[in-house]
Amino acid sequence: MLLIPNTLFTEYDAHLNKMKIPMARFTEYKKWLRYYLDFCDKYPAPDAKSGRIRLFCEKLKEKKQSVAQRERAAHAVSLYFEMLNHRGASSQDGNSGPVKEAASPAERVQSENDLAPKSDEEANNHNAIENDGSAASRREQLISQPTQESYFVSDESPRYSTDATRRSQFIEAGYQERSVSPEWDKALENMAAEIKVRHYSRKTLQTYATWTRNFQKFLKNKVPAELSTEDVKEYLTFLAVKCKVAASTQNQAFNSLLFFYRHGLKSEFGELRGVPRAKKSLYIPTVLSRAEIDAILKQLSYPHNLVVKMLFGCGLRLFECLQLRVRDFNFDAGMLTVHGKGKKDRAVPLPASIIQELQAQIRVVGELHEQDLAAGYDGVFLDDAVEKKYPNAPKEFIHQWFFPMKYLTVAGENSERRRYHLHESDFQEALYYAVRKAKIPKKVTSHIFRHSFATHLLQAGYDIRVIQQLLGHSSLKTTMIYTHCVPVRTIKEPKSPLDFD
Repeated sequence: MLLIPNTLFTEYDAHLNKMKIPMARFTEYKKWLRYYLDFCDKYPAPDAKSGRIRLFCEKLKEKKQSVAQRERAAHAVSLYFEMLNHRGASSQDGNSGPVKEAASPAERVQSENDLAPKSDEEANNHNAIENDGSAASRREQLISQPTQESYFVSDESPRYSTDATRRSQFIEAGYQERSVSPEWDKALENMAAEIKVRHYSRKTLQTYATWTRNFQKFLKNKVPAELSTEDVKEYLTFLAVKCKVAASTQNQAFNSLLFFYRHGLKSEFGELRGVPRAKKSLYIPTVLSRAEIDAILKQLSYPHNLVVKMLFGCGLRLFECLQLRVRDFNFDAGMLTVHGKGKKDRAVPLPASIIQELQAQIRVVGELHEQDLAAGYDGVFLDDAVEKKYPNAPKEFIHQWFFPMKYLTVAGENSERRRYHLHESDFQEALYYAVRKAKIPKKVTSHIFRHSFATHLLQAGYDIRVIQQLLGHSSLKTTMIYTHCVPVRTIKEPKSPLDFD
């Protein structure tokens, strides 16, 4: 795959904002642009832009892309040409920047999967923005200059045109997009309503809707009223035998379809006997040493370095960290209130070694909040019906995000200007490249820092029930996995592993 300069995607992002493209489409549009530039690098293309787009879409058709996907790909490329024209580079046409002319047909041969869609994580990784500079200098800058101008919004700042940021998880899962079967769409709406009534997370809705749509495709839009337990058996057998999925993946599909049958179709699920089950593997979590974590931190810039310190220093899940608000920090007591999965709150100690950085970030948020109020924004996004009960709550300082997004989001029918928290894809992109530059020989995800938090505490001799409480695990069985090679001793007073020498 052709390597695309990050500056091009940064400019393309700004153009998508300017053209009011929903943020939920950003990752997909950048993916199509990357495929198009790679296509131009490997195949001879006509001079006319329309001809190049046509050939590109024909190649996508060969790769079994749907009509809707090809239409969005063509739109993404046309916006790229428009961006070039706007910056006065129309004479360079579509071959500027990363696109180069191949020397011979042999150099233009591509593998069967070059244009195949990648996963969201892969797409994010390829589009990652390089981060450089020393951690010490960034820490100094954060404390001495807490205003962080990059966060502030002005009338010229890009704004998103819809509230797709909040609903992107649902849209990507196929929950709101219509299929050829109104009966299936109605059943999915029933299931989504039951999920919302139970206050399950967006991720849960995304997962359940995705498996249900896959089940619908497997059955070729069979009428939902005619579904039976045998259909589920066939699908789970297909996943285990043909797809060779992991046991956890098959169980996830089973739980999704169980919920769909009971609450989407309002029918009994029945007993499943004789279904081949994927073999359950013994999972041992990957753990980073303190030296490896420090090496990653040196490659991260603000605010992503502070996110990693919170993930490792407090044992947070990524969404728990990104959804922190100002009100969650109690510096007097040195405690952080975490709003975990299933609406279960817990308290964890704040790492003493980064208290000054956390307080500096609070000042950054305060400066940004004043700028937003002066610009007449409508506040941050709040959960459930809090805003209806307390109309002024979105504008109150205590409800502001601890890691705010750089730009305001234009949301709702009234085009309200709202503030959203830092998007998880931004952090994942930065982390991917930081790990590469740090040359860490492990598969590092955001959740690895939570595993490292628990393991470092165990290695320091902390009681496993204390760690269970800090992680927010309902069952001690879940926490016991961290004892795979660590002797357990008892220490009653918890301390953040980030503060260890």
